[in-house]
Amino acid sequence: MPEPMVALAAGKANLLDLDRRDLEAFFVALGEKPFRATQVMKWIYHERITDFAAMTNLSKALRERLTERAEIRPPEVAFDHGSRDGSRKWLIRLDSGNSIETVFIPEPGRGTLCVSSQIGCPLDCSFCATAQQGFNRNLTVAEIIGQVWQASRLLGERRNGDRIITNIVLMGMGEPLLNFEAVVKAMDLMQDDLGFGISKRRVTLSTAGVVPAIHRLREVAEVSLAVSLHAPDDALRDELVPLNRKYPIAELLAACRHYIADKPYRRITWEYVLLDGVNDTEARARALAALIKDIPSKVNLIPFNPFPHTRYRRSSPEAIARFQAILMAHGLTAVIRKTRGDDIAAACGQLAGQVQARGRRRTRIAQAAG
Repeated sequence: MPEPMVALAAGKANLLDLDRRDLEAFFVALGEKPFRATQVMKWIYHERITDFAAMTNLSKALRERLTERAEIRPPEVAFDHGSRDGSRKWLIRLDSGNSIETVFIPEPGRGTLCVSSQIGCPLDCSFCATAQQGFNRNLTVAEIIGQVWQASRLLGERRNGDRIITNIVLMGMGEPLLNFEAVVKAMDLMQDDLGFGISKRRVTLSTAGVVPAIHRLREVAEVSLAVSLHAPDDALRDELVPLNRKYPIAELLAACRHYIADKPYRRITWEYVLLDGVNDTEARARALAALIKDIPSKVNLIPFNPFPHTRYRRSSPEAIARFQAILMAHGLTAVIRKTRGDDIAAACGQLAGQVQARGRRRTRIAQAAG
């Protein structure tokens, strides 16, 4: 598990940056008992209270000390966009002109929140709008969990009724495994009963394939894993997902096998964006089936969602159906993901936000991949 953060740093501590262990350490450093963390987490995440003065089961003296030493500061929602299909997209304003995007997708029996982990992305996947914005920095724990906090507040989620947010996916802006510590702590808060209480199987991290971090993730977290594959061979994947040049498919598949080893109820979800004339041929469908046949799998086939200045086109419905049929004929579970929120640029691959990019892209990729 990640080590607890230093409890009392200079300036006010944003308590949204602290998971349960960190918050207990924070209160111990204040000379209080660890159980104060339980009380305060319930106020923050169950009652969505940010004013210490309203936390009536704390003494007046403690409330005053917290006001002096700490704050509860979620990121600011700048815009709230609704789609014709019921999806919602929020533009979350951060610092220095930067912003990120968070999306809620309602479906019968479930509601999925898509959360960002970085401002922009350093990986330069050629078919993704986020990559075209460049990269600025990693998000803090507060900025990640704050997206869930704000969405829960704005959706009016009821604690004693039906849960509106049932699933959380780290599939928004950024590569989550390149912001490892903050993402793991945020996922802990998503799953903690004192936080949002989301089931372990309903929190999914999506990665382009940062192989060492996949191995590390297995040791410190229990979440579902989705992999942005998009090609069954290294030559094409090198073009679509440049990280593949550092961690080629064979290494990625070995890491995925290890991630679900000894976990018979787990499987890998493979994300495969279908690009007209690029990766959607019958031959590539057969190659994909052969590639993952010995790994418990689900394949999400994603019709490409266009964005300005892209050179790619969406595969035809007929090509997508043929691709799915071949995978299913090989015994694989293959689902065509319904495009949601495309009228508000909230669909898969369309999230862009506003990013003040830093540095040269190739340098960023090399540094990010470690």
